[in-house]
Amino acid sequence: MKNVAWIICAAALLASPGFAAGSGRTVYKWVDEHGVTHYGDRIPQEYATQEKSVINAQGVEIDRLEAQKSPEQLAAEDQKKNEAQHARDRDRNLMSTYASVQEIERLRDQRVTLLSDQIKVTSQFLEVENGKMKKLLALSMHYKPYNNDPKAPAMPDQAAEDLVRLRNDIRTQEQNLREKRSEETAMSKQFESDIGRFKELKGIH
Repeated sequence: MKNVAWIICAAALLASPGFAAGSGRTVYKWVDEHGVTHYGDRIPQEYATQEKSVINAQGVEIDRLEAQKSPEQLAAEDQKKNEAQHARDRDRNLMSTYASVQEIERLRDQRVTLLSDQIKVTSQFLEVENGKMKKLLALSMHYKPYNNDPKAPAMPDQAAEDLVRLRNDIRTQEQNLREKRSEETAMSKQFESDIGRFKELKGIH
């Protein structure tokens, strides 16, 4: 019944004297929230932002007006455009920077070696700092609050300061080590991806 109703409505509208061919009158078609199709030369305000069609005197759709997009949809489109541009820039950089797969592999090995050396140095430093912390904690057991003996002396200010500083240093270096290892993993994956894409662009199998 809904379809019959809007067909009759559309036929009446298209047959009206005011909608003669060449009259310049624009007729829109839109669908309401109940799925009912409507025709008219004006679109109600509540449907102004949704998708709509423009039809001619023969009832043929001659244009389609897209629905107004939400901020989320616009943001998603911008993200797709940015990703596509980034991919084009990457391809251009690969082709202009490297002449062969071997060049990419050589740069990869240099950077991975440099990062591995930094990880090794940080690990060694942490090992030394943890050794100091072990000794300092053993020393702290002679003082309050680590020693429960009522006669135990209070920890000297310098020892307390050293303990706090050493803990902070260890936390900082542990975080640094985690970041370096994460960077190493990401770098290896990026070079692997670059090599694969370079082969595609060059047609290397």
